[in-house]
Amino acid sequence: MRLRAALAATTILAFAGVAGVAQAKDDLVIGVSQFPSSLNPNIDSEVVKLYINDFGIRPITAFDKDWKNSCLLCTQLPTLENGLAKLEDQPDGKAGMAVTIKLKPDLKWGDGIPVTTKDLMFTWKLGLDPASGFSNNHPWNRATRIDVVDEHTAVLHLSSVTVSYNEWDQLLPEHIEAPVVAKLANVGDYIKQTTFTRAPLTPGLYDGPYMITAYQSGSQIVMEPNPNWAGEKPGFKHIVIKTIENTSALQANLLSGDVDMVAGEGIGLTIDLALALRKQQPAKFDYEFKPSLTYEHIDIQSGNPILADVRVRRALLYAADRQTMVNRLFEGLQPVAATWVNPLDPNYTKDTATYPYDAAKAKALLAEAGWKPGGDGICRNDKGERLSIELTTTAGNRLRELQEQVLQSQWKAACIDTVIRNEPARTLFGETLKKRVYPGLAMYGWSSGVGESPRRTLGSSDIPTAANNYGGSNYIAFKDDVMDADITKAASELDPAKQKVIWAEMQKIYADQVPVLPLFFRAEPHIVPKWLKGYTPTGHGDFSPLWAENWKSG
Repeated sequence: MRLRAALAATTILAFAGVAGVAQAKDDLVIGVSQFPSSLNPNIDSEVVKLYINDFGIRPITAFDKDWKNSCLLCTQLPTLENGLAKLEDQPDGKAGMAVTIKLKPDLKWGDGIPVTTKDLMFTWKLGLDPASGFSNNHPWNRATRIDVVDEHTAVLHLSSVTVSYNEWDQLLPEHIEAPVVAKLANVGDYIKQTTFTRAPLTPGLYDGPYMITAYQSGSQIVMEPNPNWAGEKPGFKHIVIKTIENTSALQANLLSGDVDMVAGEGIGLTIDLALALRKQQPAKFDYEFKPSLTYEHIDIQSGNPILADVRVRRALLYAADRQTMVNRLFEGLQPVAATWVNPLDPNYTKDTATYPYDAAKAKALLAEAGWKPGGDGICRNDKGERLSIELTTTAGNRLRELQEQVLQSQWKAACIDTVIRNEPARTLFGETLKKRVYPGLAMYGWSSGVGESPRRTLGSSDIPTAANNYGGSNYIAFKDDVMDADITKAASELDPAKQKVIWAEMQKIYADQVPVLPLFFRAEPHIVPKWLKGYTPTGHGDFSPLWAENWKSG
């Protein structure tokens, strides 16, 4: 172990800040603006972690660049048409489903151990326990029973008809993680004891084309080809993920050649910097501004007594000139959002409440809520308390910090005082959001999958609590009985037309109650070297590194 640690340290030193790596073409250095709080693929919902893990840990299925669901670990996508998915009656008489998953027979973990249904069974059993802290996109508790047919075939029995029946996430290596779980006095400790946290260089954690071979917390991660990968041979000897939290510094590193490219999934350069770079260096890189499902928004602290009044929440939206912000900062490339549902989504509806810029209406709503301008221009209530709200985002993200300043100015004009207090991304996503310890507003973005249910972010069952080891992603603690019922109905409605009706009602609830301040949908800037071939942005939550074995230098 000492020798391995020494080699890992040597690798890190060899790659840190060496511009010459980029010229070798055997290596690809990718700049990102965040570092993950952990690497376990099923714990903590973070874009940067998902991006990094996609090089080395494959989900069973994923949506490709054409937004079509496809097999990555399975041999054939289960569908009702091909018979690998079937409707079946449950013991209580309700309709359920039986879904057959056939794993590819040549899959192996990085240590050479085959990927089998043992891994599927282990992941499912662990995911059933709410104390495990799982926050994955496609929850394993949809299956109430699994019948193992052989080492590569299993039938998952779902307790209800489920639209996402053929969407399944990553597997955990049973031979690595089962001994860890067996030693736990409490499953809630798994989040701290998982091998992904304690020994991320363990080869057996990775079943994709690359595996992590060097890890420097907060700084960078180095990946090398998985020697037991049976698919397309990876094109690089090393892929280095280098964290530079300040986005202006990240741009400087790109120009100097210290990094070859920046990640385009919301963890690289902000769009304003990318647009400026394209004007300055139009021939130096390939530029693509990919419309995406990434939703930039501001979470609202439901426990804040000021923000508990929907009139104040609506006033915040009316007082924010989001369209002018989009036009000036993003050259109009990023559409203003009305809800979390992107206009590109087939379930989108335009028949919801909207809040165009109207400062007068914002002030009227505040007055109705008991807030009137004081001598310093900031509103006060009848107790003399100032209308002051704290706003938090990821420190070092230049564009978000600029957006904060614009919003602060616009809200002040409507007699709302905003106190900016930012945090490093690891703190914001690792603790602050999931434990809801931010006092007022928290600005960030999340990336959803194609047609993904809002259960994770709006379902009351997914509110992070100590009981579920803060495993959900409903950071705003949103609770609405009708929304919960709609989420359940939408999950089981196979008729697209009926789906659209249900989704329209969910969007109406969201727009009326304003549990979140929608900002815009991002057009993700992808800036890659001209010699990189096979790079295909997706624009949704299944990121381009899921097909990183196709990336070549040429």
